[in-house]
Amino acid sequence: MNMKKLSAWLLSAMVLFSLCSCGNEPATSGERDSVVIAIGSEPETLDPTKGWGHGNSPIVQSTLVKYTANLTFENDLATSYELSEDALTWTFTIRDDVTFTDGEKLTASDVAFTLETAKAARGSVDLTYMESAVAQDDTTVVVTLSKPTSIFLNTLASVGIVPQHAYCEDYGMHPIGSGPYKFVEWKAQEQIIFTANEDYYGGVPAIKNVTVVFMSEDAALAAVLAGEVDVAYSSATLGTTEVPGYHVKAITSADNRGFTLPLLPDEGRTTGSGAPIGNDVTCNIEIRQAIAYAIDRQQVADIVLNGFARPAYSENDGMPWNNPEVAIKTDAEYARKLLADAGWADSDGDGIVERDGLRAEINCIYPSGDSVRQAVAMAAAEQVKEVGIQINVEGVSWDEITKRMFSEAVMMGWGSAIPNETYYLYRSEGALLDDFYNPEGYMSDVTDGYLKAAMEALTVKEANENWQKAQWDGSTGTAMRGECPWVWIVNLDHVTYVRDGLSIGEQPIHGHGHGLPLIQNLHEWRWVE
Repeated sequence: MNMKKLSAWLLSAMVLFSLCSCGNEPATSGERDSVVIAIGSEPETLDPTKGWGHGNSPIVQSTLVKYTANLTFENDLATSYELSEDALTWTFTIRDDVTFTDGEKLTASDVAFTLETAKAARGSVDLTYMESAVAQDDTTVVVTLSKPTSIFLNTLASVGIVPQHAYCEDYGMHPIGSGPYKFVEWKAQEQIIFTANEDYYGGVPAIKNVTVVFMSEDAALAAVLAGEVDVAYSSATLGTTEVPGYHVKAITSADNRGFTLPLLPDEGRTTGSGAPIGNDVTCNIEIRQAIAYAIDRQQVADIVLNGFARPAYSENDGMPWNNPEVAIKTDAEYARKLLADAGWADSDGDGIVERDGLRAEINCIYPSGDSVRQAVAMAAAEQVKEVGIQINVEGVSWDEITKRMFSEAVMMGWGSAIPNETYYLYRSEGALLDDFYNPEGYMSDVTDGYLKAAMEALTVKEANENWQKAQWDGSTGTAMRGECPWVWIVNLDHVTYVRDGLSIGEQPIHGHGHGLPLIQNLHEWRWVE
């Protein structure tokens, strides 16, 4: 099946039933202070200390600092902050005019409590390098680190402050905060309802009532076609469907898709949970690099993903900490040479190379129902077969992926507008844990040295130089021209259907998140027609 036929087949398969309603005029929206938003994934919690808002604004809670659309920081709860000369002590002065939505005043004690609670939770908010957070008075909190940490502000920008007086075990299901929106109701696997915080110090949002519904990408498109939602996070495979009364916004993102490839051989080892480790094909660097060079990323972006994507060469393309030397050109002949020079040959004439009786054939798994990952994996597999490597694409559950990702290729997705991700993806101590970071088992003392230097840098320039060297220092690194634990393929545009007349503001660069990054600037949305 050629690339155009593949794309057409995937699109028709996903939306055939939806197109039956194309003749219906979209329903008019309700009150002009309300929106209904369809997104693809339900959060596990609304507790920032356990990951809510990670990499994004938590909207129910306020943060000490926040990101601007151009990736700089500005104060939120903090009015100012100072850093000691040794870069270990941060002193924050916070606003004195902020209350939680239950009427209680927010003080520095709440900030200290939040950070200490997040550290103890040891979840997606990494504060292991924080020694203590102490409130000196109602408006001053002092945070002491065990070592200089260049990503500290990045972390703070997504840690919403929780109320010490009202925090409990089920806080994440019934949160109280001081952000632009108040929590109203959560029906699991259905929807979450928010309402504007009328006492928000940053100004009352124009959109007063917000309903976030959780829908698969095909169901979301059907809801758009029926006029039942105002905004729907869709996908590149579905974004060409024209719907009267709506327009499509292709939002730039750092959200990427690519193969993770196990670096270790199969020696019978298992993870702590018993998942098998290692793959005798992908443990060979020439296999990994041949896959990387065989893929025509621009073709995948243009044809399979309808132009709603760009070629990807790393986890942080286009960011200030990205090394531009990680980019590679599609070169099938070079891929074949890599294999031939390492002794791989097609001895039986079936088009797939072998060596010492081992066939260059691997499985690539992806989460069932994800049309983008399926399309990218199938397209890449078709291209890679041309150089003699067989990739069998299979959709499975996430539970199944957690059992197989240490021994098989996975069409994985990452991407963040903060540098923290590079550290977690490639540090040796994170390899082969029962976690989605580094299931390929990448371990390198050289890379660890650069990551440590980047984390402990005292200036942004110094940090960025070391992040870049971790990718490629001229002889080794995480890049595809280096050790190639990842084969990066595309950076996605976040395809979003928006009802005409609704402005969703200046969207910051989206990270990975299946729709949650869309609402991080919800307080800027408004009806304009």
